[in-house]
Amino acid sequence: MTARNVRDADVLVLGGGPAGAWAAWSAASHGARVVLADKGYLGSSGATAPGGSNLLYLPPDAELRERAVAKRMAGGGELSEARWIHRVLDGVYESLALVERWGYPFVRDEHGEPLRNHLQGPEYMRLMRRVVRRAGVTVLDQSPALELLADRHGVGGARGLDRLTGAEWEVRAPAVVLATGGCAFLSKGLGCNVLTGDGLLMAAEAGAELSGMEFSNSYGTSARYSTVTRNRLLSMATITAADGTVLYAGDGALPRDAIARALLDGPVHAVLDRADTAEKRALLRTSHAVFFLPYDRRGIDPFTQPFPITMRFEGTVRGTGGIRLVGDGCETSVPGLYAAGDAASRERSHGGQSGGGAYNASWAICSGRWSGAAAARYAATAGSRARRLAPVGAAGLRSGSPDTIDTASVVAAVQRETLPLEVSHFRSVTRLRRALAAVDDLWPAVLQRPAPGVRGRVRSRETAAMVATARWMHTASLARTETRGMHRLAEHPAPDPAQRHRLVLTGLDRVSVRTEEVPA
Repeated sequence: MTARNVRDADVLVLGGGPAGAWAAWSAASHGARVVLADKGYLGSSGATAPGGSNLLYLPPDAELRERAVAKRMAGGGELSEARWIHRVLDGVYESLALVERWGYPFVRDEHGEPLRNHLQGPEYMRLMRRVVRRAGVTVLDQSPALELLADRHGVGGARGLDRLTGAEWEVRAPAVVLATGGCAFLSKGLGCNVLTGDGLLMAAEAGAELSGMEFSNSYGTSARYSTVTRNRLLSMATITAADGTVLYAGDGALPRDAIARALLDGPVHAVLDRADTAEKRALLRTSHAVFFLPYDRRGIDPFTQPFPITMRFEGTVRGTGGIRLVGDGCETSVPGLYAAGDAASRERSHGGQSGGGAYNASWAICSGRWSGAAAARYAATAGSRARRLAPVGAAGLRSGSPDTIDTASVVAAVQRETLPLEVSHFRSVTRLRRALAAVDDLWPAVLQRPAPGVRGRVRSRETAAMVATARWMHTASLARTETRGMHRLAEHPAPDPAQRHRLVLTGLDRVSVRTEEVPA
């Protein structure tokens, strides 16, 4: 592909969600010339913008934080590192004070103290766009990146498309931060919220390692006719199975296993009857307005009328897996390449279990700040180096094959081998082997010619990323022959002390796995 619009920068950030916004601001604040490119629109792109997010906001109380760290270590299967969890707690505490100074209107308690444990997505991301622009960052909206540029020194930029004009763009920068989101296997075509794992594919093509991919089997609960998985609101619900058995009545955490098993037998319904006053209902609507849109459009009152629910596979988005980090600045195994947010493996802070918004929203802020600052420092020392950059993308981009990728059929096929509960929730060796063989067979299909036009080229690349991510996920799941964190294997229902290690993956045509010990 011939680039027609070439720019130079010190740091290129790919992705316009919270992690990308924080990375761009952080790099610019450290003196770097920054370009941010997003497939959507910075400020409305990604999963945070339409909803609300809780935060891991704890005061600097040593005892309180030690308890939180111990709980996170245990929940993650003892694969995280206490130092990194403390870094996140410190980082989010400091960053939310910045957010307030920038003008975010936190609700205040009766003593006038700001309640910084929650952010409203629309307000938050509108603010982050203003902050990023004020910092001098050049923003390329509707500009999905398709491939990285690299040479023997490492990564040095990226190429992509302007979806509105069809023009090709290229940004040359000695440091690149990948913050392009994870893979939920729910691609519905072009749009700012398509989650396909394209950042993971770009990194792997440049030689980066992945880790934690076996912990990419998170499911969120939503209405059957919705993809909004705001699980916290269902804590106000009564949930019943097809035979009338009450699965949940607002007591404790949602019983995901019980709901999943009931869904295999028939329809499951919920009603938000625990919100039994007008005040409670108004509070829920204010805190998570996007949650209620599907019900309002159908004329359903979810507080009084039962509605069918299902479980949506969220892959690496609420999972843990992603690009392996090798340093405190979110460096990857490739010089000049950094990862943040859902694109990065969160094992060092999350271990083998991620969770809802609080964990990942906090991680997005901190990893964005760390990666942006580190990328700016790297660019300051490497910027004058002579480079002979070349594009490193292949799958879904270019091919000698005369055949064109049938994106619709490939996407449907990879979804069949990832989305069902009996594949990714109730894991078994037999079913995983069958799923891996099926997605391995899909890999040659995404090495064919991309579909024509801007939409076709972007869609072809997204399709290739979905297939690659499924292969990494199933490969890692079969390599961990135990149950730990989010990963549960029917044939191995208990943790194995000898497997308290991480699984590191490399490769595209052939995927290889090695182990990495968790630092003491």
